[in-house]
Amino acid sequence: MKKRCLSLYKTTLWLAALATLAAPSGLRADSLWKDDASKPMFADKRAASVGDLVTIIVQENSTTAKDANTKSSKKSGIDANISSFLYGPSASGLLTKGGKYPALKMDNSTTFDGSGSVGSSETIASRITVRVVDVLPNRNLLIEGSRKTSFSGETQDVVLRGSVRPEDIMANNTVYSYNLADVNIKFIAKGTVSDSQKKGWFTRTWDKVSPF
Repeated sequence: MKKRCLSLYKTTLWLAALATLAAPSGLRADSLWKDDASKPMFADKRAASVGDLVTIIVQENSTTAKDANTKSSKKSGIDANISSFLYGPSASGLLTKGGKYPALKMDNSTTFDGSGSVGSSETIASRITVRVVDVLPNRNLLIEGSRKTSFSGETQDVVLRGSVRPEDIMANNTVYSYNLADVNIKFIAKGTVSDSQKKGWFTRTWDKVSPF
């Protein structure tokens, strides 16, 4: 009985294998593994191809300071008179007035003191995951992505574009924004709070045309 069941089991397996081989290719199940898209379990997970994702750590610190002082001073003076001309004032009244010759005296003084100071500080910290849109011949990656968040009527759009070298991408598939080249980062905020911090259109126009 056991031999008969074993023989029947082998026959069933043989018929199933034969049916699989004889089935049309269109009816065969497709594998979930894609040789051109899937990576081995222990392969490098860093972005390297078009369509791969990479996380950008936006960390921008900008500080500018300038202090200038300028001082100038100028002083000039002229003191001249005629003490004697030909025969003197007692012998001739030529060029004299009240018994005195013409005299010239002039003082001039100019002073300038100017100073100026400029200070600016800006800090931006954020994270955004972008997509590789192209791979250049030198293996550098062109990346592009955007993110939109909304909360309590406020909307913030973050847009990032740039290029990065594969060796600048860390093992956890992240890269700092200061390692990007030709980077363009935009933070666009919209909403009631953002609008209240902006000048009105009339004030902006007046600032441009005002001569004061």
